[in-house]
Order: sequence, then C-alpha cells, then structure tokens
Amino acid sequence: MASLNKVFLMGNLTKDPELRYTPQGTAVVNLRLAVNRKFRTKTEEWKEETCFITAVVWNKQAETCNQYLQKGRNVFVEGRLQSRSWEDNAGQKRSVIEVRAERVQFLGAPSGKGAGPGPETSDALPQGDTSTETAWLGESEEQANES
Repeated sequence: MASLNKVFLMGNLTKDPELRYTPQGTAVVNLRLAVNRKFRTKTEEWKEETCFITAVVWNKQAETCNQYLQKGRNVFVEGRLQSRSWEDNAGQKRSVIEVRAERVQFLGAPSGKGAGPGPETSDALPQGDTSTETAWLGESEEQANES
C-alpha cells in the first residue's frame, strides 16, 4: 500500500526563530507558526480557530530563516510530519509531532527593525528564477541529509 507524508502550511510566526547548533555543528531552527482556519457554524456564524505548529528547519536554510524572519512574519512551509520521543529531567516520557521543513518561502513584506533586503525581494531573486530561489531558501531534503 502506498504512503504519503506531505504538509503545506501558511501562517504567521508567533515568535522569533530559535537558532541553535548540534554538537556536530549543524544549524537547526524552530519556527513556531500560527495557522488560522475560518469556518461557518451550523447557525451561519463565522468562527476562527488557530492551530500552533512547530516547523524544524535544518542546515543553511535554518541560518537564512534566522537571519530574515521575525515574529509576525507570514511564511509558507512545505515539509513532512515527524514524531520524536524523549525522557525529560523528571523521568517522564515525552513525545511531539513536528513538521520537518523541506522548503520555507517568505511571504509578504518584512517589517520592523533589521528589515533590509531579504531573499524574497526582486533585487535578491530575479523574477521566475526558481534555481536562485532554491539556492536562497535551502536545499532539498536529499541535500540536507547528505551533510
């Protein structure tokens, strides 16, 4: 039987990226996203619900996200679900499901301090040049796993 694990998310960052490095020196950043959903109830009333999700970005793409993204910024994340488990300091078993980002695209105009030209501006990315975009926004999963 075939399987598919693919996630597409578009939302706003709820906090600034959290960059850290593994003991081997690999960059990793957590992006906390708020993804909103609007819907109409049976009584025709509009409601909105928010889902909070962590996307984990690795390697050069992680450093780029840390450099250009900040709280409130709108992003599009493409990736896959990944679960992990660990034991906390109190000896309790913990687990989480996160999105392992394969591609992060910056949406909208940057705002706030340090909002200089980023990889999404026309100066940095010639229109229609997807090879440049791929180079800026990170490697494919296969390239990321080779490191």
